[in-house]
Amino acid sequence: MNPPVILVAVDMVAGEVVRLTKGDMGQKTIYGQDPVAAALEWEARGARWLHLVDLDGATGTGIDNSEPIGRIIEAAKVPVQIGGGIRSLEAIDRWVELGVTRVCVGTKSMDFKWLAEATTEFGDQLVASLDTRAGTVRVGGWTEGSGMPTLEALNRMVDAGVRRIMFTDIERDGTLTGPNLPAIEEVLDAVSIPVIAAGGVTNTDDLVALATLAPKGLEGIVVGKALYNGNIDLAEAQAKLDS
Repeated sequence: MNPPVILVAVDMVAGEVVRLTKGDMGQKTIYGQDPVAAALEWEARGARWLHLVDLDGATGTGIDNSEPIGRIIEAAKVPVQIGGGIRSLEAIDRWVELGVTRVCVGTKSMDFKWLAEATTEFGDQLVASLDTRAGTVRVGGWTEGSGMPTLEALNRMVDAGVRRIMFTDIERDGTLTGPNLPAIEEVLDAVSIPVIAAGGVTNTDDLVALATLAPKGLEGIVVGKALYNGNIDLAEAQAKLDS
């Protein structure tokens, strides 16, 4: 059993590094003007994975962040995972060709026939994002309800053959109120594939609590605001998880 790895979130809106609260574009904190510099700074501080999110792509603003994202992929020496508005096989292929290790697909993952096709083509390079609020899945950059219960969607994703799930509790995301451990454990108990958890991490104690779920299949933890606010020292936290 390997300890979970911290994936450092680098979220982008209009070329700026931001963090949202509960995915709300109206509750935005700007942490920098240069996503490339931010990503490479986190790498220098010990990030083993970078989790890039194109929030403009996710919410359909029409703003193109592909230039800074491409530069991060080219410059980073650690694996890069990307998500946000990726809703076609061609889009996945484009990022893979640019050197992304894993591509996260949320909204389109709810098209289970398409998801099976995508998994057949991309295997471990595809991550199905399960973004939920109050027990049901949200789509369209978290702005629309799907009406499907979390566990039903999860089971259908697994039936489609996905190799990895990223689970986000939207109500916790960007709030610094702690992860929803019962919900994460429920997801882990329902599947036998690796799971990445996101949403609510406040401090190193939260990471240690999450690490106790590694035997159930928790592979990674996405951390954003707690790092940007200085609540967590990245290198120290990862070392604590490894010990």
